[in-house]
Amino acid sequence: MSRPVSFSTTHDPLPDLEQKQTALSYLSEAWAEARHDGVDGDCLAQASLFTAFAELVSTYGEDAVAKFADGLSARVRNGEFSLTLAKQ
Repeated sequence: MSRPVSFSTTHDPLPDLEQKQTALSYLSEAWAEARHDGVDGDCLAQASLFTAFAELVSTYGEDAVAKFADGLSARVRNGEFSLTLAKQ
């Protein structure tokens, strides 16, 4: 008697760096599709930030996320989120 073949839809979790790269790929594709459909980049950015902060708050709580957000201004000024590199 043969056994039926079973397919599992669950996967072993990817390492953290791989998960972040995969997530960025998904978000980049969704972003490009929304821009193609005429959604303004600023609207996308604000909706993305809202969604991201809501997820972080549900995971870590308001105090931890507020502390994280406090450090964002310095990171922005340091150029961590700038896509253009200074020419040397």
